Amino acid sequence: MSSIKTPDEWIKILSGLLNPGQVSTSEGERYRHSHDESDHSPVEPDLVCFPESTGDVQAVLAFAKEHQIPVTAFGAGSGLEGSAIPIGKGISLNFERMNQVLHFAPEDLLVTVQPGITRLALNRRINRHGLQFPIDPGADATIGGMAATNASGTTAVCYGVMRDQILEMEVVLANGSIIHTGTKAKKSSSGYSVGGLFVGSEGTLGLITEITLKLHAIPEHIIAASCTFNTPRECAEAANNVLLMGIPVQRMEFVDATSIKKVNDYGGYGLPEQHSLFFEFAGSALSAGEDARLTEELMAELGAQNWHVAADAEERASIWKARHEMAYAYRHQPGISVTGGDVCVPISKLPDLLEHGRELIEASGLEGGLLGHIGDGNFHTSIVYDPASIEQKQLAFGINDQLAFRAIELGGSCTGEHGVGLGKQKFQESEHGEALALFKNLKHMLDPDNLLNPGKIFV
Repeated sequence: MSSIKTPDEWIKILSGLLNPGQVSTSEGERYRHSHDESDHSPVEPDLVCFPESTGDVQAVLAFAKEHQIPVTAFGAGSGLEGSAIPIGKGISLNFERMNQVLHFAPEDLLVTVQPGITRLALNRRINRHGLQFPIDPGADATIGGMAATNASGTTAVCYGVMRDQILEMEVVLANGSIIHTGTKAKKSSSGYSVGGLFVGSEGTLGLITEITLKLHAIPEHIIAASCTFNTPRECAEAANNVLLMGIPVQRMEFVDATSIKKVNDYGGYGLPEQHSLFFEFAGSALSAGEDARLTEELMAELGAQNWHVAADAEERASIWKARHEMAYAYRHQPGISVTGGDVCVPISKLPDLLEHGRELIEASGLEGGLLGHIGDGNFHTSIVYDPASIEQKQLAFGINDQLAFRAIELGGSCTGEHGVGLGKQKFQESEHGEALALFKNLKHMLDPDNLLNPGKIFV
């Protein structure tokens, strides 16, 4: 065990390893790093470190290993499953100062960045070259945090998830060694694909210090459209038909009528308060227009109402702003808490699960909605409850538990993009079976002292 006992002693040593301004025990910083946007209980770290280089990360991990101190990585704090909550206290390692573009090669459609840069900051840098990083989880999350949780979002139906965008990573392991998990080439048949271990590992196996990403051209023309149906099932079946017809969509989102009403009340958007599908088509003006026309015809055949195409870029931006504000529309109400799930199933199973989710919410008597990335089988719940009522909290969490177990039974996952963190640990054995023992063996091999984000993913 460590011979040093208090954070005051830790900070003296760390301030010698780093610059004094890179270490903080202030009440404000400790509180900021005690929570994310989930409703899991906050836990304050003993201190916060702000590395500015890979060497700084190595120094902190060496100190932590010597003195057996837990280390939890922190990005933007926008997570929804408690992944960044330092339940073992110790050190919260905030990557916000490691926010640089290290190498930009537009001719190769790739960029190498530090983990603390946010997706919007990255796009501001590369958009002027006609390129984009398209993964859009809604929040302005850091690239490192998005990699750590294998984030995705509204564009996943077109571009895939975070794991699909990563070519190479630099990772500092718990013992301080540095590995690279790939190359800058678009493909390789050489060796084990170890990068996949760290994407989605939530900082439990190593700390990502550099990431090389694929980039994509900004489409020449974008069209946004929407329509409504009478039931969530009809929305899901219509979305599935779009995919089966091979119509390329850049985004395809479902929002139920309850959530539409909630965001209208929140932001005054004036959207039809019915179960809705939102589309985005991208490409040349001719191809995007043709895709929109084909989809309009298909939706009409399936009984859609209120087909509407955004008149201009401003209206298109307003539509997606409303979509991204859905969760906040529930959360902004005073005196309430909101819990949410994010299950993912094969797209043919989605109509049944959406219908089941809506029935569970209505039977509970609680306010809640369903929305999500219907094109890749992923949807979210937002369920409102009174935190002072044990009964309401149990009902709200019970809905998400039932949906998660049902998703697994249907061949899907308890979490499509939010990660496991604290909230999804209970589903890991059901989803992964015997592979969970392999997960634990890998954790022990790479982090034998259990210092990297202990208590996450599994116990």
